[in-house]
Amino acid sequence: MSETLATPVKNQRTFVGRVVSDKRAKTVTVLVERRNAHELYGKIVAHSRKYHAHDEKGEYKMGDLVEIAEGRPISKTKSWVVTKLLEKAKLV
Repeated sequence: MSETLATPVKNQRTFVGRVVSDKRAKTVTVLVERRNAHELYGKIVAHSRKYHAHDEKGEYKMGDLVEIAEGRPISKTKSWVVTKLLEKAKLV
């Protein structure tokens, strides 16, 4: 069933972000940061938002860079699915 959730769709929103929490079962919290210019002053401003994404197998850990895609609502706060791992977390 998880394969059908992660199939790419033509007009599906996707974001790239870093996993900041993996404490919940089958769920990771992904921090997505975006930068754009201020409308009036032109200064580059960073905006960030956290998304709860579905991780069926629990394979993504804290610090991983992942891509998430919008999907059907899975729970009250979760309507995103992790589609692929872009970079594994560096061990410190």
